[in-house]
Amino acid sequence: MTQIVVRDLSCLLVQPPSIIAHRGASTDRPEHTIGAYELALQEGADGLECDIRLSRDGEIVCVHDGTLSRTSNGRGRVSALSLEELRKFDYGTWHRHGQAAGLLVLDELLDLVKGTGVQLFVETKHPVRYRNEVERKLVEALKRHRLDEQIVMMSFSAAAVRVFRKMAPDVRTVQLVSWYRGGAMPSFAHCTGPNVRLLRNDPGYVERARRAGLETYVWTVDSPEDIALCRDLGVRYLATNAPANTRHLLAANLAA
Repeated sequence: MTQIVVRDLSCLLVQPPSIIAHRGASTDRPEHTIGAYELALQEGADGLECDIRLSRDGEIVCVHDGTLSRTSNGRGRVSALSLEELRKFDYGTWHRHGQAAGLLVLDELLDLVKGTGVQLFVETKHPVRYRNEVERKLVEALKRHRLDEQIVMMSFSAAAVRVFRKMAPDVRTVQLVSWYRGGAMPSFAHCTGPNVRLLRNDPGYVERARRAGLETYVWTVDSPEDIALCRDLGVRYLATNAPANTRHLLAANLAA
């Protein structure tokens, strides 16, 4: 009599996370420069992540910090300078692999992803002097470029996510989380966005989010241990500074 062997195939059902290039391929190129995003696309990133702020004259620029000193040779607050003034500075040579690079504005990044099918995760920074003007400007930019389906809006500000959803209900959103919320899940966003430290301390978070109908976007994940953790927990989106290396480690994990 032939014996039928039933194997546990559950591991084959686990899909690896989508790799999101955090500020571009920012380990190897200066963050928020066109070169960082071009390299991320060359390395096969599934998505790109950027932070946006408004200049004094209301232009959307891709800069993480509220001030310029860390990632440029300029000084001052982003919101206190016009686009023309911001363009005078160099945004590349501070990085160990950097060359001179100009300021990146959101329109240029939207042009880069247009037609690629790659998702762009756009984080609006808060608190800022212009309150929800940055969300309104983002909605206008998405309408101009007709890119709603490729864009995911994110913020640590719950008020910003709520306001944006009212203005652009068809665009997906992520409520970013940097501290433990006692298990509470956002009811007004499509995804929850914990940092990887939260997952290390509370690996059940991802499953609770799943039961609440939420996908999980985790930042910022670079170490082999954290990459394996995110894969094993079924994280949907993994934000990393090194997309090529993260892809390699995920593939090695799957093959093991």
